[in-house]
Amino acid sequence: MTVQAPESLLATGELTAVGVPSQQEASRAARVRRSLEWSLPLAFLVILTAACFLWPLIHRIPSPVGGNLTTPLLPPLSRGALFGTDQVGNDVFSRILYGGRVSLEVGLGTTAIGLVVGGLLGMTALKGGILEAVVMRVLEVFLAFPSLVLAIVVATYLGPSELHVIWAISFFTIPAFARLARAQTLRLRSQTFIVASRLTGTPDRRILLRHLVPNVAPQLLTFGLLGVGVAIMVEASLSFLGLGVPPPNPSWGNMIASGQTDLTSDPYLVLVPVAFLFATVLCLNLLGDAFRSRQGS
Repeated sequence: MTVQAPESLLATGELTAVGVPSQQEASRAARVRRSLEWSLPLAFLVILTAACFLWPLIHRIPSPVGGNLTTPLLPPLSRGALFGTDQVGNDVFSRILYGGRVSLEVGLGTTAIGLVVGGLLGMTALKGGILEAVVMRVLEVFLAFPSLVLAIVVATYLGPSELHVIWAISFFTIPAFARLARAQTLRLRSQTFIVASRLTGTPDRRILLRHLVPNVAPQLLTFGLLGVGVAIMVEASLSFLGLGVPPPNPSWGNMIASGQTDLTSDPYLVLVPVAFLFATVLCLNLLGDAFRSRQGS
């Protein structure tokens, strides 16, 4: 009978030193950590989206406007008011859900516009020429302005509404997506498969749809996750300034603005929408970082 030395057992992974995880355990822990990096933020966003869009349809909740003036400023966990009520008796939980709708619609809407329009404009670099040069110079002019200042100017000109906020934020999301798409296009157009397609006389439209879009789309989608969070923050800023969704319609931004007058006596009016805004943007950033790291690995 052959007895293996402890050193040989350590080398084969059959025995580990006390307190030192084996290679298999370390690999398993790394997989669990990577899974949690995207699954936890995704789970929060799915639950939030379902609550904002579906919960009012399947469960009766108070109206977010036209509250009961006899029950103003009820504290959180009051009977029938999970997050309390505001200064005019509106249910804060209901306003959080409907305000979340606005934030998600603005974030997803502006990102979709930026991804499609900016992506197509950036991919004009496939052919190059005067058109591509003019398009990028115009977009660089928009990028020269601070994003929030540009959004404020456009929102002020158009007037306060959810649709106008989407268009205002799109003015700086389109150039950002266009620059990313252009950088990826310039990198890909010198690749062998693109050059071979052009030498064989394949039309640019077919090259665009068959080769360019599938290779550029993953980077645009990953950037889009981060862009949704930025758009939600800008929408909240515009609503805080009175340039977003007009009261009494709820948004997280105008809820923070209206609650700041009672911040000392009733801080929940500000802390609740701030907590939801912070958690949503944080989860979007974590999800975007997780997808970016998976692409890089």
